[in-house]
Amino acid sequence: MTARPPEGSAALVHGEALAARHVDALLKTVPPRDPGTRPDASARAERQRRRWATQVVVVDELARRACAERGLRPPEEVRPSDVLAVAEADVADLGSIVAAVLAHSPAARALLAALEDRQDVPESAVRDYYERSPDRFLTRDALRRGVDPFSAPSGGAQPADFLPYEAVRAGIAHELRRSAGRRSFFAWLDEARAGVVYATGHEHPGDPTHPDHEHRH
Repeated sequence: MTARPPEGSAALVHGEALAARHVDALLKTVPPRDPGTRPDASARAERQRRRWATQVVVVDELARRACAERGLRPPEEVRPSDVLAVAEADVADLGSIVAAVLAHSPAARALLAALEDRQDVPESAVRDYYERSPDRFLTRDALRRGVDPFSAPSGGAQPADFLPYEAVRAGIAHELRRSAGRRSFFAWLDEARAGVVYATGHEHPGDPTHPDHEHRH
């Protein structure tokens, strides 16, 4: 039988209780979402806000443990207010929970950086990306003239309309390494969260076993 979190805790993280006060502290820095006009919407929104905050706190704890296992030393300070500074682009790319975790948790950022550093991006992958994405490497002049990057030289696009490979190679490699690092981070997180048991009221916001679930990551 799976052990349940003791009273006053938000979750069991690989068998150890995580105090609900950490969730409460985070909630004090995050403004409530607009509940809309339905009479029961405000209570539902608050329940989901607590579940969302629990995820941020739990993943921070998981990242701290992962850093300790790997000998990484992230900064100790955690400023809950940093959650308010999440960029919309990061939310779109990562989901609201992971984006908030990376804004909130030095340990998560350190772990992600370490995973990115481990990625091996072969030259062939960099070259392939350059050749398959000509629209990203038009010169300013070509953009101004409205050159179609996918047309053959006879159709308008000329070699001089594109930034040379040598000039953009490092940037492409960095972007591919970053993407691979994020995929590795998500894989780690999926595995690490398997060892978490949530207290009632602290479930994942998208958990279909509770009536307020929604799929927002």
